[in-house]
Amino acid sequence: MRAATDLFVANGYGPTSLAQVAAAAGVARPTVFAAFGSKAALLRQVLDEALAGDDEPVPVAQRPWFRPVWEAQAPGAVLHGYAKVCTLIGGRAARVFEVVRRAADETPELTEIWGTLLSNRRAGARMIVERLVTLGATLRQGAEPERAIDELWFYNDPAHYGALVLHCGWTEESFQAWLAERMCEVLLAGALDSRPSR
Repeated sequence: MRAATDLFVANGYGPTSLAQVAAAAGVARPTVFAAFGSKAALLRQVLDEALAGDDEPVPVAQRPWFRPVWEAQAPGAVLHGYAKVCTLIGGRAARVFEVVRRAADETPELTEIWGTLLSNRRAGARMIVERLVTLGATLRQGAEPERAIDELWFYNDPAHYGALVLHCGWTEESFQAWLAERMCEVLLAGALDSRPSR
């Protein structure tokens, strides 16, 4: 999987072949084909492992590193926990997301994968907004949560990690703090009072 990730990130989806992946991994091409069936399926597996951190069939929201988000009892703490999750995922997946985004315009199979990524990010944003409402948060967007979901979906994009950490050279700590502040600022009325106590 490491060989495939490195080649996709370095060369893009189109120029990378299963034969190149096999050579980099030190195995025969039929071995890679037998395991994945197609280049698109291989990239999907690379993406899934980048998001989750391993190949275990456990949803992201049920991972141990997501648990602090669900255990938080204050809206600000939920968003600070979620910013940490987004930073972790960005570090693992921002480059692979960009590979999929660029290839989606030209490859129907990847268009579907990209659409699923967008939908899954929105589902994640919805879960967090629903958690905020359950905890009694007063949303800046008022009683209609869809606008809040839209804005959180914007901020949970790994492209922000790619731009600020990978391109601009921010530290992960600075990025995580910035992201948490932005999320609190755009979602929570009285955001300055919603930050977790230190």
